[in-house]
Amino acid sequence: MIKLKSLWKSPENQIYALGWQWMVGVDTLQYITGDIVEISEEEANNYAQAANELYEMYVAAGQYVIDNHLFSQLAIPENLIETIKYSWENERHLHLYGRFDLSGGTDGMPIKLIEFNADTATCIPETGVVQWAHLKANGLDDTWQFNSLYDMLKANFERLKDLNADLLPTLLISTMKDYPEDETNVQVLGEAAKEAGFEVAYCHVEDVQFSAEEGIYTHDHFDNFYHFNFWFKLVPWEYIAYDEPELMDILNKIVLNEKAIVLNPAYTLLFQSKGILKILWDLFPNHPLLLETSDKPLKNKMYCVEKSLFGREGANIRILNSGEETVAERDGDYAHYPKIYQDYVEFLRDYQGNCYQAGVFFAYEAAAVGFRRGGRILDNTAQFVGHLIS
Repeated sequence: MIKLKSLWKSPENQIYALGWQWMVGVDTLQYITGDIVEISEEEANNYAQAANELYEMYVAAGQYVIDNHLFSQLAIPENLIETIKYSWENERHLHLYGRFDLSGGTDGMPIKLIEFNADTATCIPETGVVQWAHLKANGLDDTWQFNSLYDMLKANFERLKDLNADLLPTLLISTMKDYPEDETNVQVLGEAAKEAGFEVAYCHVEDVQFSAEEGIYTHDHFDNFYHFNFWFKLVPWEYIAYDEPELMDILNKIVLNEKAIVLNPAYTLLFQSKGILKILWDLFPNHPLLLETSDKPLKNKMYCVEKSLFGREGANIRILNSGEETVAERDGDYAHYPKIYQDYVEFLRDYQGNCYQAGVFFAYEAAAVGFRRGGRILDNTAQFVGHLIS
């Protein structure tokens, strides 16, 4: 059973004291619990080592997909393949960050990969700032965490700047309108980028201007134009490629003609697609960090989990028994994508039966851990739970 400690003071005052009141968004604090997960230093190190090893395996799997042209197995759109290959081979296109979702890791349960949110991972403010502030608010040593996410993001922006020293460090950050949680996530990225020496601006993606010849820019009500050499979009690559093919065509030309650096790079869609989970199992069968995964239901298992290749936040998940009968499911908007089938594993649980999944951020290396708490299928109603190394 997972170890919990209750902290009665909210981290809100600490966040205001930092001058980061913009972080207290409508969706940021309301699902932060008064509990934290207690883990040992060894368990924290195990989470970090698992993420570092898994990233190396993902790189090997990505290279295998490219070398063998297996893009269709990952449902990668044809109109994105050339840009994926280009960004993969060009070190200018740094993977800024991603988040591994893992089961186990405490209470003697082995760590297992659930999936990797490599393109548009959220939970940045909760993991990087709020859980740290939660310890501080309650008089606990705020260094008793595996949590260097903010510093690692800053360091990665510095690497990005060094890799593109010929470009002025002008960064535009975009989300889609009416997603306040996304805006809070990118605010943290923006603060880290500013500390790394970037000039940062924000603009909803609907208001950004794209030109194959000129690159990426915005303009104001006075018809002043502002050009940006770097663009971070909290908008999934597959959404653009499938639903906005004209924009995808322009972005391809912008990237291939080096008119701008787009973050996260196009190749992160190789990692984001859950089809890579089958490739990983094929390349590293029975690896202790992996769960058996196939493109067909696992009849040799008591349960398996059906996932849409580009599903998010637990949507369109089905848990099937060996007779392929549904024992639990969540609806969603991703049912039209191809499916993979992953061996079922029990999540960590507390005394009330709540399930816990560790989220380990990776930014050049393992950077932080936080936990999400919910039901057997963790969806967008899950709560965030911080941690303490004790």
